[in-house]
Amino acid sequence: MTPPDRPEPQSSMAEQFCLETRPDPCGLIIFGASGDLAERKLFPALYELFTADLLPGHFFALGAGRTALTDETFRDRVASSLAKAGKSSGTKLSEFLSLFHYCATDYADAKAYPACVERLKSLDKSHQTRGNRLFYMAVPPSIYETIVEQLGRAGLSKERSEGLGWSRIIVEKPFGHDAAGARTLTEKIRRHFEEDQIYRMDHYLGKETVQGLLVLRFANVLFEPLWNRNYVDHVQITVAEDSGVGHRAGYYEEAGALRDMFQNHLLQLLCVAAMEPPASFAAERVRDEKSKLLRAARPLSYSTLGQHAVRAQYGAGVSGGKPVPAYRQETGVAPDSRVETFAALKVFVDNWRWQGVPFYLRSGKRMKKRESKIVIQFRHVPHLLFEPLKPQDLRPNVLTLRLQPQEGVSLCFETKAPGPKMCMSSVTMNFNYENVFGTPPEAYGRLFLDAMAGDQTLFTRSDWVDLSWNFLAPVLESWKSAPPPPVYEAGGWGPTEADALISPQGHAWRND
Repeated sequence: MTPPDRPEPQSSMAEQFCLETRPDPCGLIIFGASGDLAERKLFPALYELFTADLLPGHFFALGAGRTALTDETFRDRVASSLAKAGKSSGTKLSEFLSLFHYCATDYADAKAYPACVERLKSLDKSHQTRGNRLFYMAVPPSIYETIVEQLGRAGLSKERSEGLGWSRIIVEKPFGHDAAGARTLTEKIRRHFEEDQIYRMDHYLGKETVQGLLVLRFANVLFEPLWNRNYVDHVQITVAEDSGVGHRAGYYEEAGALRDMFQNHLLQLLCVAAMEPPASFAAERVRDEKSKLLRAARPLSYSTLGQHAVRAQYGAGVSGGKPVPAYRQETGVAPDSRVETFAALKVFVDNWRWQGVPFYLRSGKRMKKRESKIVIQFRHVPHLLFEPLKPQDLRPNVLTLRLQPQEGVSLCFETKAPGPKMCMSSVTMNFNYENVFGTPPEAYGRLFLDAMAGDQTLFTRSDWVDLSWNFLAPVLESWKSAPPPPVYEAGGWGPTEADALISPQGHAWRND
């Protein structure tokens, strides 16, 4: 007798379909390996990849920096950074540390590079990496040109034929100080590296929810039909930080919030949220659509800039229950500084999909809490049959993508409250990445893997950099001669001017 069919057991985790490829064997050369970025972000990200068995089977890391270190003292620093990040308890630590080596390098001294070249050749041979090299610029942008020039002179930017011995370079934002500076930087790097060798990193694009937004939009029939002006009322993109300028005052006095956050993070998030579906998930097709979206962004006019852009600077206040100083009182900040620590933009995209839909972008320091999110607020229903209520009496449907902290997605919608009366209530359905998949990996780890695999999808192309600077140019130019920015109290949600930016259209920032 044949037993009856039984239903398949249901897993708490959805079935996974992976499109990943194994990265090539390679050596990673980190310029600035004795610096803050390497210790806080790069080493922990590499250790995560190693313990998850995601690094290439043949791999080494060579640190290059001005500080005189031996291999042993460099490995001690790597171990210390992992301990601070709470990632040094694994049994593979000693094996991981054995992959790290060091070469003291004066970046501007051409005589220092031959020794590193010989060291690379030796490590290529001992680790069987086939001459594949990934150079990472964990140094201030002012040093990029010097290092790139020396790499070119040493022959390290050239690629060998027959698919062996590729050479790639990762550069961190900011990509220039303005449009002219960005073009000059690109021209200087291209003297030695081709565009397909250059990986311009914006670590926000490595965050799980940013990548997940592409899947949410383009792998679900539920969302994409609603992703347009017919159903979307407006979109808010927020990157708020509760910290102050900290030890970055020197850089921040030159950059400000617009250069530091908008030219890269905020405009990239705008493109991911609003771009057209690419023909495929190939890197160039995705990046084509991002550039098309930015070309469709309505230019910001000098004459109406006050209706589209707001800036401010944090004053004294309370953050985390403790008094904090004003920006101008921070160490390294000029007492009469005019630099903005908060900025907000109202952006329109003039294309078939988004005509008339405002996109509100804001970012600031010393805000009430650390929070990054994309909020899609949908239109009200055209007619409500539950009289005497009107459509505007109900809270709108809202889709929120949380980028940090607690990455995830939530959907707010209307439902009937239990009981004999017809009472409606807003409820929220939450998806939390960590609850389902565990702690999300470091964004840097994903971007490392993509660069090793030659996938530029999540990296920025030169034409997009040029477009982003040109879009922001009127704001940057206008703010040069504008009066000092208004002050907002630290520990709040920014200046009242930001509220006035979006209120004329009946909108309000979603701060909770």
